[in-house]
Amino acid sequence: MKKKGILKQLLLALALALPGLASAADNPAVQAVLAWLEAIDNGAYNQSWEASAPMFRQQVTSQQWQEALEQVREPLGKILSREVESTSEHSSLPGAPDGEYLVVKLASSFENKARATETVTFQKVQGQWRAVGYFIK
Repeated sequence: MKKKGILKQLLLALALALPGLASAADNPAVQAVLAWLEAIDNGAYNQSWEASAPMFRQQVTSQQWQEALEQVREPLGKILSREVESTSEHSSLPGAPDGEYLVVKLASSFENKARATETVTFQKVQGQWRAVGYFIK
């Protein structure tokens, strides 16, 4: 599937995780990540797409995003637990313009997958943290 391939390439390119020092409780960007993931957990896929960075929305249509989540996220079932494993800040990422980025790696457990790693990449856009990548393995 061509759509899935393009989305996978985008997500892989943006889903880099290096150890970070920021505390999730003290980091508004991490809180934005968790709120964005909650929208996905609740099936609000279009809402999560609309809350994403313009760079993300230019690469993936709302329909492509919904289809990708239906294929990849829905089979996992309900979220049971999610814990921030690491965060890392970057000023550049492969295939993306320079800017402020935060990569958050989460240890997650789902109804149908006991152990998973979610990697979420956010970009600061006009003072707000917005999603630019999401990858589950």
